[in-house]
Amino acid sequence: MLTSVIEYILLVFIILFFVLLAQQLKIAYPIVLVLGGLLVSQFHFLPSIQINPELILLIFLPPLLYEAAWYTSWKEFWRWRRVIASFAFLIVVFTSLVVAVVSKALIPGFTLALGFLLGGIVSPPDAVSATTILKYVKVPKRISAILEGESLMNDASSLIVFSFAKTAVMTGVFVFHEALGSFVVAIVVGVVIGLAVAVVYYGIHRWLPTSTQMDVVLTLTAPYVMYIAAESLHGSGVLAVVSGGLFLSSRSIRILNYRSRLQGANTWATLGFLLNGLVFMLIGLELPVIIRELGTVSIGAAIKYGCIITVALIVTRLCCTLGASVFTVFISRYITTADNRPGWKGPIIIGWAGMRGVVSLAAALSIPVLMNNGQPFPQRNLVLFITFTVILLTLVVQGLTLPLVIRWVKMEDPDKVWSAEEQEEKIREALVDHSIQYLDAYHTSDMQAIVELQDLRTDLAAGKAIAIRHKRPGMDHEGYKNVFLKMLDHQRHVLHELNKDPHMEHEIIRKYHELVDIEEELLRMKSEESE
Repeated sequence: MLTSVIEYILLVFIILFFVLLAQQLKIAYPIVLVLGGLLVSQFHFLPSIQINPELILLIFLPPLLYEAAWYTSWKEFWRWRRVIASFAFLIVVFTSLVVAVVSKALIPGFTLALGFLLGGIVSPPDAVSATTILKYVKVPKRISAILEGESLMNDASSLIVFSFAKTAVMTGVFVFHEALGSFVVAIVVGVVIGLAVAVVYYGIHRWLPTSTQMDVVLTLTAPYVMYIAAESLHGSGVLAVVSGGLFLSSRSIRILNYRSRLQGANTWATLGFLLNGLVFMLIGLELPVIIRELGTVSIGAAIKYGCIITVALIVTRLCCTLGASVFTVFISRYITTADNRPGWKGPIIIGWAGMRGVVSLAAALSIPVLMNNGQPFPQRNLVLFITFTVILLTLVVQGLTLPLVIRWVKMEDPDKVWSAEEQEEKIREALVDHSIQYLDAYHTSDMQAIVELQDLRTDLAAGKAIAIRHKRPGMDHEGYKNVFLKMLDHQRHVLHELNKDPHMEHEIIRKYHELVDIEEELLRMKSEESE
């Protein structure tokens, strides 16, 4: 027992080492972790990680999806909703069909149901891989928004396809109209259940006297409750987590206090980092195991199948993204679109940013070893090997070359009006102006009675929007503290209004929300020290 614990601790340290290496090389850490896991697996000193296939989706998927949904910009998501929806549903289903046809024609003994099973597994691109790589290069924010939104939604459609195909393989029965009806029901039920659970959590956070620790624990349980509730009622657990996460995230200022937001952000960042690290390391560690279990299929043939299907996926995605651009130009004659001339550069970047990762791995590993009749699940190990090959090739080949593709197309940001520095300057000016107006309108008498408030207004007039560190003596005055806290709430309202501006980046607005929370934390800490 102690030896196993030490081995798993060692695994965490190995993950940290490879992430540090990735940072030094300026390469997205998922790529380095996969290759590192493959390297480490050759030394056989780590435990063979065995996870119940039925639990793999439940363990990793809900928290990773919830974290992604929590930090997604709703305004960008809504702006590009049509593109995101087409990529997340139509393109996923079409890609699954292509994979099904190619694999049936290519692999002896592969049925169409098995092909759709494989298609459902490998069709959704991975958000973590793409967004991690995009940190090292500059791309228009619409590209990031579409990729992030797509990755939130396409997991649902791919897993629904996967579920139907798995049922067809195990029962030998597939009725198209029943599957289509179940597909729609799964989507609707998933969204409804996710929002219903989110409303319950909203009420708990908003009206019960929860502490900071309780708030953080509640946020950790929310994605699992949403996922399990939806799945138990035959809905999409993925869409439940995404819809619920978006609902609660957009209302986080109302339902969480400053300390819960700060500690929750740190907790989720750490948890997401650890889960992603484990998953990508697991890809590399498990590949040799899958190779040994291929059985009668030769390694050469399996590699060939994996490479051909990977090429089919890449070509299909590029054709779909370019086709979507052409369709947008056509449909813009009849409806209003976010951009009626998307061109070819954006679709090329989005098409090439189709790395597979966490969801594909989780779905593949969730395939049961035995069917209901006790027979081995057909071609399970080959499906696993092809999935691992697709993940490995797309991560390494597309992941390493994506920055080169972005530099090659040289796409200007059509939405860019202000630079990041200009946006921050406008935010600071707005916070200063509105804070002064707030003090003058509502606290004139308080400023006359409290010298520290006069100094606060002087600091604001000098351009210090926030970060007034409360170091002067006398700033523990109760009247000063109450007014300052009210002013911080007013600044949060100003930031909320600024975020409605389509030219303001959500990430920058969030940064200033965090700075306001830190300012409140500093003030309250000083007040607690003086008591």
